[in-house]
Amino acid sequence: MTELEVPTTARAPRAAAAGSASLRRAAPALLGYAAVRILCLLTLAVWSAARGKSAYTLLTARWDALWYTRVAELGYGYEVRLPNGDVHSNLAFFPLLPWLERLLHAVTPLSYADAGFVVSLLASLAAAWGIFAVADHVYGGRYGRGAGVCAVLLWAALPVGIVQSMAYSESLFTALAAWSLYAVLTGRWVTAGLLASAAGLTRPVGLAVVAAVWVTGVLAFARERGGARTGARAGRARRALGLVLAPLGTAGYVLWVGRRTGGGVFGYLDVQAGWRNGFDGGYAFARFVADKFTAFPSALAGLGLVVGVALLIRLYVVCVRQGQPVPLLVYTGVVLALALCASSYFGSKPRLLMPAFPVLFPLALALARLRTRTSAPVVGAVVAVAAAYGAWWLNGSGPP
Repeated sequence: MTELEVPTTARAPRAAAAGSASLRRAAPALLGYAAVRILCLLTLAVWSAARGKSAYTLLTARWDALWYTRVAELGYGYEVRLPNGDVHSNLAFFPLLPWLERLLHAVTPLSYADAGFVVSLLASLAAAWGIFAVADHVYGGRYGRGAGVCAVLLWAALPVGIVQSMAYSESLFTALAAWSLYAVLTGRWVTAGLLASAAGLTRPVGLAVVAAVWVTGVLAFARERGGARTGARAGRARRALGLVLAPLGTAGYVLWVGRRTGGGVFGYLDVQAGWRNGFDGGYAFARFVADKFTAFPSALAGLGLVVGVALLIRLYVVCVRQGQPVPLLVYTGVVLALALCASSYFGSKPRLLMPAFPVLFPLALALARLRTRTSAPVVGAVVAVAAAYGAWWLNGSGPP
């Protein structure tokens, strides 16, 4: 019997052992992530109590969280017509998070809002594990697991990291995206396609995961046609199946919305237009930033936005120069483009950028090179700022 001919009865124990080893390796990152999130939640609780607000309500019953729970409870078809003629339809919200909320509500005493909170907490841990797995796969040989741990801590300590604990879809999407990218990097094409399809049922930016799977798969086929036959026929068939599966989630929901609204393939774009959301290449965002410089102190906010966008672009360039794998570069590039070039909800852009975790890898590598006695105070300071900012931000008036 060859090494490839593993008996079916031996596969499950072997997979379980591999999963257990992977979890043990990721344990420091997951414990660090949990510690950061607990600190941020405690800070939010204290801050909210001082303002006479409920931290739990802010996490579970505000803005998008309300729309998701309404879909879970009542299904699609709800809309709000604003005085200016805009129509806010719940068809703009992809269905996977509401489906999970409905399922958890059906099998537990949890309310829909409670279920959304639990899903986000579990998904955020899965996302942290996935981010560690990707970073460790790419950089673990040189930096040990330090690069993966630092990447997870930086993602946890993002200024808008509090969203990871909200009944929003960012944590769920990031988990699916990270594990799909890991599957691509490790050649598990069917798994990558299934996870990409699930990501496509979570948020419109699921297109970024689909693009990463497709570009990487097509390049692999092109290399084989060029003479570098690296996979057996069965391997190529699994890769092709993964490419077929990847876009099914996004395509299925968009086509369903088009049929429901009568708008055809453009029906979902019409729904987004009702929210004044679209893709204009960044023109509206550039005007929004420029308007900040017409007065003081809003000019300081404008300067902060310019610096933030410049930093993101700079980090992406560094990712390219450091030779990040193609699927990571494609995924990150599409996430950045979709977030920065959307035409509305400028205050929500920081959280829309949160799934672009590979852009943090250059910073994680820089931290991993430092001694612990140097990097620990840096990470601690960043976490403290993130906890305070997240509590202040979520207690504000605008949507996160």
